[in-house]
Amino acid sequence: MENNADMCYNEVSICKVVIFLSEKFNKTYLGIELGSTRIKAVLLGSDYKPLASGSHTWENEYKNGYWTYSMDDVWAGLKSCYADLKKNVYEQYGITLRRFDAMGISGMMHGYLPFDKEGNQLAEFRTWRNTTTAEAADELTELFGFNVPQRWSISHLRQAILNGEEHVKDIDMITTLAGYVHYRLSGENVMGVGEASGMFPIDSETIDYDAKMIEKFAELTKEYPWDIKEILPKVLPAGASAGTLSFSGAKLLDDEGDLEAGIPMCPPEGDAGTGMVATNAVAARSGNVSAGTSIFSMVVLEKMLSKVYPEIDMVTTPSGKPVAMVHCNNCTSDMNAWVNLFKDTLGLMGQDVDMGELFTKLYEKSLEGDPDCGGVTVYNYLSGEPVTGFLEGRPVIVRSHDKPFTLANFLKAHLYSTLASLAAGMVILDKEKVAIDRLMGHGGLFKTPVVGQKYLAAATNSPVWVMETAGEGGPYGIAVLAAYLKNNEKALEDFLNESIFADAPGTKLEPQTADVVGFKAYLDRFMAGLPVEQAAIDTL
Repeated sequence: MENNADMCYNEVSICKVVIFLSEKFNKTYLGIELGSTRIKAVLLGSDYKPLASGSHTWENEYKNGYWTYSMDDVWAGLKSCYADLKKNVYEQYGITLRRFDAMGISGMMHGYLPFDKEGNQLAEFRTWRNTTTAEAADELTELFGFNVPQRWSISHLRQAILNGEEHVKDIDMITTLAGYVHYRLSGENVMGVGEASGMFPIDSETIDYDAKMIEKFAELTKEYPWDIKEILPKVLPAGASAGTLSFSGAKLLDDEGDLEAGIPMCPPEGDAGTGMVATNAVAARSGNVSAGTSIFSMVVLEKMLSKVYPEIDMVTTPSGKPVAMVHCNNCTSDMNAWVNLFKDTLGLMGQDVDMGELFTKLYEKSLEGDPDCGGVTVYNYLSGEPVTGFLEGRPVIVRSHDKPFTLANFLKAHLYSTLASLAAGMVILDKEKVAIDRLMGHGGLFKTPVVGQKYLAAATNSPVWVMETAGEGGPYGIAVLAAYLKNNEKALEDFLNESIFADAPGTKLEPQTADVVGFKAYLDRFMAGLPVEQAAIDTL
């Protein structure tokens, strides 16, 4: 009887497992994002919650005067990331991935990837991190009467023309990293409107490139054999079909050949747009701050700003609503370098520490620092920072000679530096009386509970929400957009509110007066000391 009972018990348990798996895997949605330091895949189940993830670590390189990634590294990284996801799914659920209900590709925003008619890459992938297009960006801003940032694709194209680069005459297509990967997977040269708005200015009424500005640029480049509208990707809003995974595309992702072709694909988006989705910040008066290798805020507007600001980029949500964006090239990279230095120091003492635990301990230690960081000021500029007017960067630490130099103040100053340039740009939105009902934080800065959230609240003097999915960021956001492709009967903001975030756990943190005053003192010191940063660039 015991054996029979055990057998029945086991059969019931197996049935429960089968039912669980069939429910979870009844519908699945895959999102892959090529971020600055990681390529990450997130798989959502029928309830739109993450089932598994996979990742691949990579890093940019400075080559021939540009920050770039090689296309060989792109494809090797994508295969590695997908293989990691596939392995994790099999180990967790005993299922071999073959098909999804929909999938999507995201990537680090904007940049420049030109190709000829045969599909040959004509120049290095020039990432958002490059600050080599100041001349072109200034010219286009004046021509359009619209702020055109340096990292935008159109700035890179115009600068290549001004530089007299040979490849320009052979261009048949320009795109971004997300757009190119999507093109190779599906054969469709399309772009989500949010990412497209970082290639060329968008008209939110037509959900397409601004027609008058297209005409102005066409007149500027009429000696070339191409038409600007035809070499840019076709613009698509969230929820639109962007093709399907091709047989060759499936092979590019899955070396083992299990992945099936024909999977519907949503429009590719940049990490700015997917970050908005991942934080439910696509409705008017909502905003989010994405903080990782770079940092940027996105605030959805009720109306356009009163004038053009060089510190504010005008982009759109994945559904085409106007967004004011403050983008800063530098965020956590310098802090990460210091954490690695601390790890090496501990290694000298024979201590092998877990990096995740070390980050947590150091972040939490910073909370003991003085509100103004005790006179320590950090410039975390590994690269140029257009918001504060720098074409290059040099990490610099300055401290007061008459105040105690503590570990807590040192760490807090580094974390404050990740937000300082952003805060300088956000002041403009405050002057424009832009209403923000909800500010969401996501990305690596917010992985350690409370710390990044507390500092962002101090920097913006506003309450900050962080959801449990904050660490997932863009890969989760593009997976949600893939799900929206199959459930697009309502507006994107309604789909997010009702189906994705209705019961999403998270925390809200109000700004503390002492923190707000302390951060302002730090920011005043930071801005006053910018000539020190310039001197470092000029002399070192």
